[in-house]
Amino acid sequence: MNKTLMAFFALVFLIGCSHFIKKGSQDNITVLSISDVNWEQLNPARKDKSPKAATLWGDRKGNSATGFLVKFVDGFSSPPHIHNVSYKGIVIEGLIHNDDPKATDMWMPAGSYWTQPAGEAHITSAKGKVNMAFIEIDTGPYLVRSRSKAFDNRERPFNIHISNVIWHNAGKTKLAYLWKNRNDKVTGTMVKFNGHIELEVEAANIVVIQGQVKTDNKTLNPGSLIKVSQQSLIKVSCQSQLDCSLYINSDQKFRIL
Repeated sequence: MNKTLMAFFALVFLIGCSHFIKKGSQDNITVLSISDVNWEQLNPARKDKSPKAATLWGDRKGNSATGFLVKFVDGFSSPPHIHNVSYKGIVIEGLIHNDDPKATDMWMPAGSYWTQPAGEAHITSAKGKVNMAFIEIDTGPYLVRSRSKAFDNRERPFNIHISNVIWHNAGKTKLAYLWKNRNDKVTGTMVKFNGHIELEVEAANIVVIQGQVKTDNKTLNPGSLIKVSQQSLIKVSCQSQLDCSLYINSDQKFRIL
């Protein structure tokens, strides 16, 4: 697909929602600050060597679609392993490497993203004083298993360094489309902006990836969540000198004003 055609589809995605979404009541919007999340061991079998995990929505131990944070200590490197389900990841802080056990390290900074197919053996490493990533699964439970149980589910992974992210200009805002679902609908979008924007969204989970943002008089740092359960108009401002970025998890159309 050439760049002109990609830009056209980006514009269609922005303005394609022709109906007006009324401003929802605050009962439709839930804000979870990173300072209020509940951290626990991601892999209890490894005890104190396990990364920490905090659920933003869903239940990674159940059967539902889930979004959660993972925090790694500086120098962390997992043994080769597989997962029973595929997952998607976005780096929030620090540097993350996720690849085949014999692959050369490719350190991905904040804003980079990757996918990990179920059954494929890999390692995950981190370096930096603070290392945190957002992880998303379409269905749980999310389990860690030995590489001896590896299998090929016909998916192929990718690692996209922030320098290779393709941004589509939409005025003073930029959009990056990360992935789609089985029905070929975009379900993961990053929005980069500065200043003030308004989002007309239907049901969506919005994660702060970079910068400090403010909404409804609440200041949110990276890793925080804005959860929207019904059609709503959300006002968001970037409190940082550099650009802020949000990840929007939704298969519904949305508009940026």
